[in-house]
Amino acid sequence: MKHILMNPNSNNGCGEQEARAYCAGMTDIVWHNVLELEDKKAFFDSLPPEDEVFLIGGDGTLNHFVNDLRGYSLKNKVYYVKCGSGNDFFRDAEKDVKDGRILLNRFMENLPLVNVSGLERLFINGIGYGVDGETCRIGDLQRRTSDKPVDYGKIAVKLCLGAYKKNKATIIVDGETYVYKDVWLASTMKGRFYGGGMMVAPQQDRFNQKGTVSVVCLHKRSRIVTLMRFTSLFKGEHVKWKDWCNVIEGKQVQVTFEYPCALQIDGEVIPDVLSYTVRA
Repeated sequence: MKHILMNPNSNNGCGEQEARAYCAGMTDIVWHNVLELEDKKAFFDSLPPEDEVFLIGGDGTLNHFVNDLRGYSLKNKVYYVKCGSGNDFFRDAEKDVKDGRILLNRFMENLPLVNVSGLERLFINGIGYGVDGETCRIGDLQRRTSDKPVDYGKIAVKLCLGAYKKNKATIIVDGETYVYKDVWLASTMKGRFYGGGMMVAPQQDRFNQKGTVSVVCLHKRSRIVTLMRFTSLFKGEHVKWKDWCNVIEGKQVQVTFEYPCALQIDGEVIPDVLSYTVRA
């Protein structure tokens, strides 16, 4: 039996339509609205081990899924099918794509844990903190008040030109302290991508033997230089500018800003954050 866990709200409300298109021709299917599965551990307990599960949604759907199953040992094969606006996990794991899906089980193991504003969550892509978090926050506000597609690039440009207040960051990684002024973002990455294709941590390997994450800090006084270089994030070329970008690998991370700023965890926004910690 194949169990289809689809999020109807994913990809701007097209989740069910895209899920049914992907599953066309499949047999022995049982449909489930993943938003209505209140106890996912009980759901998996009810399945025989030979049943397969297909999770169809975006990065946010995936984040909630792995957190709902935190500490649970899966006996079933779980496949992930992309159906979101960003699809950064699918992009990062493209080498594992077969027939339009990814066997998810091993990707759910040994995920890093973030603590922020009293919230504790696993993350599968990365944490954006700074101009990227603010971009997501503003995008969420626009989505609530308009049916028009959100132009995240336009939002980011406006922030870089003046709306974003540059920060001072104190970053502690495995006991070593780093202090940066004029900080644009201070992100921690399990994968390489977030933000709908921004290759924030091009050298990050989610299965590296040390089990480390990458902390990426962009810092520069000049707004114009930052704006001119910003598009390099989509190709991972920003790391070549050592006067702008620093990457630190480690397992224990603490990032503190001088002023509060929005933070996003796999696309889920938390406003007014002063500090976060990560344990890989």
